[in-house]
Amino acid sequence: MHGLASSRQKSLVKAALFALAACASAQMAQAANLVAFDIVGDAIPRPLTDQAGDPVRGRAIVVDRQKGLCLLCHNGPFPEQRFQGDIAPTLAGAGSRWTPAQLRLRLVDSARLNPATPMPSYYRIDALNRVAPAFERKPILDAQQIEDVVAFLTTLRQETP
Repeated sequence: MHGLASSRQKSLVKAALFALAACASAQMAQAANLVAFDIVGDAIPRPLTDQAGDPVRGRAIVVDRQKGLCLLCHNGPFPEQRFQGDIAPTLAGAGSRWTPAQLRLRLVDSARLNPATPMPSYYRIDALNRVAPAFERKPILDAQQIEDVVAFLTTLRQETP
């Protein structure tokens, strides 16, 4: 048994590594001015800001092909927008399918729900692959923009025919 770690030692090492990773993640978030949040089940129950989300600003982000890029993969009730995506669920009816808290987690870090998702994590800066230097350590959307998009998506209550 000489040289083999006991299960207790392995557990302690795992716990220490987890604590280090959490600490490093918290330090990176603090450096990027990210708001701390708690995940409960499949949702982030508390808004990331004290200011309510603005659905008008949220819609502008969703249809913006430079900022949100949502329509690259999704489609929805945006008749003025050509070339909407079809590889992800439609945004039509999103407010009926998911709660604001569930939508918030899907925007902040959809990989927590599905590690194989092609959807980017809009409010995460750690453990990302192939990030352009100009975007390193910066979230795609800030906390208020996340809340604006959540506010807009919750208004989409009906599926389109």
